[in-house]
Amino acid sequence: MHVDLTMLEWARAQFAMTALFHFFFVPFTLGMSFIVAFFETIYVKTGKQEWKEITQFWQLIFGINFALGLSTGIIHEFEFGTNWSTYSWVVGDLFGAPLAVEGIVAFFMEATFAAISFFGWKRVSKGVHLASSWLLAIGSNLSALWILIANGFMQHPSNEFGFFNIDTSRLEMTNFWALITQPVAQVKFLHVVSAGYTLASIFVLGISSLYLLKGKHVEFAKKSATVAAAFGLISSIFVAVIGDEHAYEVANTQPTKIASAEGLYVGEKGAPIVAFGIPKNLKATEVTSNEEGFAFKIELPKMLSLLGKRNPNAFVPGLKDLVNGNEEYGIWPLSKLAAVGKEAKDDLLKYHEAKKAGDTAAMEAAKADFYKVIWEDPKNGIKLTKADLIGYGYFANPNIDPNLIYPPVPPVFYAFHIMVGLGFWFILLFLLAYVSILKGTFVQNKLVQRLAVISVPLPWIATSFGWMTAEIGRQPWTVFGVLPTAESVTPIALQNVQATFFMFLTAFVILGIAELKILFTVVKNGPKGAH
Repeated sequence: MHVDLTMLEWARAQFAMTALFHFFFVPFTLGMSFIVAFFETIYVKTGKQEWKEITQFWQLIFGINFALGLSTGIIHEFEFGTNWSTYSWVVGDLFGAPLAVEGIVAFFMEATFAAISFFGWKRVSKGVHLASSWLLAIGSNLSALWILIANGFMQHPSNEFGFFNIDTSRLEMTNFWALITQPVAQVKFLHVVSAGYTLASIFVLGISSLYLLKGKHVEFAKKSATVAAAFGLISSIFVAVIGDEHAYEVANTQPTKIASAEGLYVGEKGAPIVAFGIPKNLKATEVTSNEEGFAFKIELPKMLSLLGKRNPNAFVPGLKDLVNGNEEYGIWPLSKLAAVGKEAKDDLLKYHEAKKAGDTAAMEAAKADFYKVIWEDPKNGIKLTKADLIGYGYFANPNIDPNLIYPPVPPVFYAFHIMVGLGFWFILLFLLAYVSILKGTFVQNKLVQRLAVISVPLPWIATSFGWMTAEIGRQPWTVFGVLPTAESVTPIALQNVQATFFMFLTAFVILGIAELKILFTVVKNGPKGAH
């Protein structure tokens, strides 16, 4: 299929714009849903009216965000059918299943209990209302679980839960349980939701600090800040811990992503982490040492090997190894992967030609060759067939630059390092705030309050860069190693994609301005004007 590269880039830009705009709301929803439930639990346990006012104020802010997140998410899902129909056709059986469960279970939980939680204060008992708030929080997080299971499949497809059906030319599911329990998806889910809890905690801490700096709603701000600081400290530490496990999974399933995130062009034993650096955008096939890849860098020796292999002296492959291969460590070059992938594509074509001609013998021969085992690890029960490498067949063209097999280094490097750096800042901020609260000096601690206010937009930056690390770092694939991005698009006219791009951009700008204006108004009015 011929794809207009200009249309491809417009389709990617539209999807990225929608994803990032939607992701402004998602982590806030995940975190605020639980914070609201915490506040209401305290209200129900104590019976104090002040905790009800606290709950209703933060619930109002949560509700504004919840509504906009819902609308942008629907637009996002429609784009799979409009701009990425080839992708939807090839992987819909695997990718669509968790999304269907999300819609049937999590979405209906959110819709049902959101109505009771938002509008049931005077219509249901305290216990029912509290249960609804908790179920809304659980439903919101379950929604994220199923979406991230689908995304985990894109990051790490495995023949443990699906296979390429030669008859339908599609990936089909064989083990739903394996799909939902795969480690990549699970650690990704825990990393994302804990980041959402951190984001919401910083928002509550920051707005509470703003009130204290202005000398307004002091008791409200003290109580809100106490809950936010405690929840945020736990969450931010958990983000770092599970982030380490997430990086380990990525290093062993998407080596090109981790190498790009660290600017590792040439594989090393005892590979370092670059704590700070200015990477160059070079071709891995032309680099002879990792020093060439940076204009400047500060390294932490052996930490990448420890992070990615749990061994400070282990070998971590660089981008050059992943393009040219490394026989010593059993890494196949792209040329070999592409050759096997092309054979799989040829077998697929032969099978369907024989099927059309009614040649059963030729069909069976092509099928046997298509599913032929080309590598096996008996110790771990892992088998690799030609069908598993069919995606690499798209890179068999000798005119294709082999350096396209990995993502651009500078964007992934900067996104990853900014995310990590901000993550450590959040831990420090919550620690300062919580210690100050324990000492009873938080109301007077203007420095920490100012730091909290300044930090309010930072978790949105961190989560957005984290998502960019995951998605740009997966390129050039929509499904890693299986389906290239260039082969996933819908072959439609360029002007159609451009028209919808600017239509969505206009809508997003209007919605974004509207939400900010509403939020500023709610914060300005304070807790007394929440309901």
